[in-house]
This record gives sequence, C-alpha cells and structure tokens, in this order.
Amino acid sequence: MTETVKPTHVTAAHSKTSNATEFSEIPIIDLAPMFCNDSEAKKEMAEKLREACVEVGFFYIKNHEIPESHMLGVRKQTENFFQLSEKVKYQYDINKIKRHRGFVPVGALTAGPDEEPDQQEGYEIAIELPDDDPDYLQGSKLFGPNVWPTELPEFQIDVYTYFESVFQLGCKLFSAFALALNLPDDYFANEITKPIAQLRLLYYPPNQKEKLAPQMGIGAHTDYECFTILWQTEPGLQVQNRKNEWIEATPIDGTFLVNIGDMMMRWTNNLFRSTPHRVVTRTLKERYSFPFFFAANYETIVSCLETCTNNHYPPMYPPTKFGYWVENMHAYSYVYRHDERGKLPNPELES
Repeated sequence: MTETVKPTHVTAAHSKTSNATEFSEIPIIDLAPMFCNDSEAKKEMAEKLREACVEVGFFYIKNHEIPESHMLGVRKQTENFFQLSEKVKYQYDINKIKRHRGFVPVGALTAGPDEEPDQQEGYEIAIELPDDDPDYLQGSKLFGPNVWPTELPEFQIDVYTYFESVFQLGCKLFSAFALALNLPDDYFANEITKPIAQLRLLYYPPNQKEKLAPQMGIGAHTDYECFTILWQTEPGLQVQNRKNEWIEATPIDGTFLVNIGDMMMRWTNNLFRSTPHRVVTRTLKERYSFPFFFAANYETIVSCLETCTNNHYPPMYPPTKFGYWVENMHAYSYVYRHDERGKLPNPELES
C-alpha cells in the first residue's frame, strides 16, 4: 500500500523558530557578481543572499541579465492568448491533455487541498522534450512535448525564448545559493541536468467587486519546488511574516522577485525559509505574472546538506525523492490529478 505526503503549504515556513527581528520589507540583491570573476564580490553577495533566505525567504534581484525584449515578448504572447475565445483556449485545457502542459482554466488549481479554487487563468510550459523521451514514455505527466496554440504563430518562439533565459538565470541562482551555503558554486550542477522546471503564464482579471473590495486571486500558500523566479506586471502579491502581517511585494522595475520553496527549505534543514504568500487584486487593471518554478531532477534525493546540520541540529526531514514530491503536490493542487491522491509513491524515503 502506497502512502502520500500532503502539501505543507502555510505551515512549512513556521516550522523553524527564530529570534531574529521580523521583516517588514523585502531586500534587493545585486546579482552582478555572479556574472564576473570577482571572488570577493561573490562572497559579499553570498552573505547578503544568505541573510535574505534565512530571515525573509523572498528577495528581489537586479542585474540579472535577462533582456527586456524577452520579457516584452512573453508578455505580448500571454496577453494574446488570454484574449482568445473560451472555445479556443479550452482546446488546450490541461484537464484534457492529462499531462502538465497547456491551459489552466479558473477552478483547475487550488492553493491547497481544502482551499477554494484560485481566481486566475494560467498556461503551463516546461522543458521541451520529444515524443520519444523515455520519462514521457514511462507515463510521467511532468515530461514530454509542450502544447503550443496554433492560433498564435509567434507564441512558441517568444514564450520559449523567455523560458530558456530564465532557466539560465535559475542555474546561476543555484550557484549563488551554493556559495551562500558555504558550498562550491557547482555543488548543485549534477542535480539540475533535466530539472522539473515549470513556467506558468498567469492572468488575473480586473477586480469587479464593489468599491474594489479585496479579491483573492490565489490563497495563502508556499511553493513546493526549490525556488521561484517571478516577474509581475501589477501589485497584488503579499508575503506573510511570522507576526502574521502581510507585506506588499510590489513590482520594481529592472528586477525579478525570488522566493524559497519547500524543497530548498528541506535541503537546508529549515535554514532557508519557505514563506507563505498570496495574491489579492485591488485594481481595475489586468494583472499578468510569470512565475518560473525551478526544481531539481526527478531522481534527485534531497537530503540535509552537510553545512546545514551538526550535533546540536540534526536533520529534520527524511531523504526525499524530488519527482515523487512534485507528483504528490500536483495531486493535491491540480483538479485533473485529484483522483491520484493517496495512490502515488511516498516521496519520503527511509533513512
């Protein structure tokens, strides 16, 4: 009989107590040193990054080297897609495709197993793989070809160009995290050769409530991958500190917003912080956001890092298989996989 691990969601970030002063703003990290050979600059950056990951779990990055043209391209194509008719969009419905690609209509995704459906539409993109990819042929819903809307001939080029750019940024961030954890900068390289990396194109409709009363776009949750790289066009994202205060994470020109996910929290033995967040719409403007969920390889076993444990602070989690973890999380979050709840392999392995 198989078991399943339910999403940790909001409680995950609060499993580690801290004597630190609680944050009231989100720091900005200059990533420029990661693109040069200045070891002292990298060391200084890594110290600031470590502090942000430990105390906040969210941070902006500037000097990320993502071309503005790539950002404008993905935004244009995202706007074009969500302006298509409902009939056309539903041709690419993830619930019909039965793998993790395509259109995610309102109600198809929830922040947690007992939460109300999110009030957003989305489109899922991942690493482009051929029909004969061995993982895809074995039945994994996390691998395989992407689904590209034929009504928009430039959609694939512009969206996947952005995907590849942010993917490279994610690899650079993994190197930065390694330095922040007192590890060699290539420590994670072998764990991200074929990662479960997912780009989600999100559309939040304008707030239609009387007097613009807050409209919940997505409920409070934590991300279950390693980390998320986010570009957003309008305010709405809020981050929760341990005083249960909601801190606005407004867009800042020239930056991306990065947050630590549950699996990086596990990898670091709760040193890095997976922080609850939500989206609340208070504007008549349409809101687009582009979260890139960066994970590790399917077969990666996440065990406590050697620099995150000692005799006084033993490992808090069992070794966890990354692919099984994501499969289980999807079964609790995506309607099209709800029938798999409790039937998937347990990602937590015996030590």
